[in-house]
Amino acid sequence: MILVTGGAGFIGSNFVLDWLAQGDEPVVNLDKLTYAGNLANLGSVQGDARHTFVQGDIGDTALVERLLAQHRPRAIVNFAAESHVDRSIHGAEDFIVTNIVGTFRLLEAARAYWAGLPEADRGAFRFLHVSTDEVYGSLAPDAPAFTESHVYEPNSPYSASKAASDHLVRAWHHTHGLPVLTTNCSNNYGPFHFPEKLIPLMIVNALAGKPLPVYGDGQQVRDWLYVKDHCSAIRRVLEAGALGETYNVGGWNEKANLNIVHTVCDLLDEMAPRAQGGSYREQITHVKDRPGHDRRYAIDARKIERELGWKPAETFDTGIRKTIAWYLANEAWVRDVQSGGYRDWVAAQYGAQGGNAAVAQPAA
Repeated sequence: MILVTGGAGFIGSNFVLDWLAQGDEPVVNLDKLTYAGNLANLGSVQGDARHTFVQGDIGDTALVERLLAQHRPRAIVNFAAESHVDRSIHGAEDFIVTNIVGTFRLLEAARAYWAGLPEADRGAFRFLHVSTDEVYGSLAPDAPAFTESHVYEPNSPYSASKAASDHLVRAWHHTHGLPVLTTNCSNNYGPFHFPEKLIPLMIVNALAGKPLPVYGDGQQVRDWLYVKDHCSAIRRVLEAGALGETYNVGGWNEKANLNIVHTVCDLLDEMAPRAQGGSYREQITHVKDRPGHDRRYAIDARKIERELGWKPAETFDTGIRKTIAWYLANEAWVRDVQSGGYRDWVAAQYGAQGGNAAVAQPAA
């Protein structure tokens, strides 16, 4: 049995689905179901006895303690986080509460549970914290990619809150001995990606005939990681990672945002041509850059390959084609997630910059 937090969100739900597809070990899935959490992501395991869903907050210590006592997991995999950079700029408090205070409370509950385990179980227990490459800050165009020893230089409220959570996890290992593992991933993309982020936003807006808003010159560079590759990396780190260590997880796919948008448009031209003809590229609109926009992220994933034998299975070409195919086949899912508070927030924040469509946000 493992406990997964944030398992109804984008990466978390993909991890739960992959985990249950790989074996029979049960999952307790704790998710607050904020705007980005969606039980529809988990529809294929509804009624599966191996999956127990609990709606709740990682900051609710009493609830977490009850779940730990009742289910006795051998590991906690912590995906729970506020993760949208633009939202953190407009209002940082939720990021502080969830990413910092929530992680602290989860660590404390885990520490108390772990300390009370029988010796053999205590030795096998793991707390795996899922984080982001954004904690490392921004890279110059010709700078080496982020390694695990790169200094932390977060530049947004979101990345600062994740950096703080990483430091807490490290401290609970070195101070209390809690057996932790940390992963820092590059930009994920794939099925169930909430359409406020760059790739799903471009797909959804293109098909709806809306503008495809790109920040500034669109030359912000990110490394792109197919979400199912990320899930396999987390499984591998949980299985064999060295205690207290950090593992960077990347796709070896550095691409500028504008190039990503062009690729999405070109594939949609092929896979779902516009009724009126012409290319989806005609819908691209450049908008004012966001404050403090990091210019480049890049992950050096050699450590996880060298020590744990993991490397991504998908190239960007194969992963992006699978992603677009998924969105074309799941238009009902898109309509459902757009029908809630997300639409109101987008209109309030970005209505003047792109026809009531969110500005492209390249966060993982």
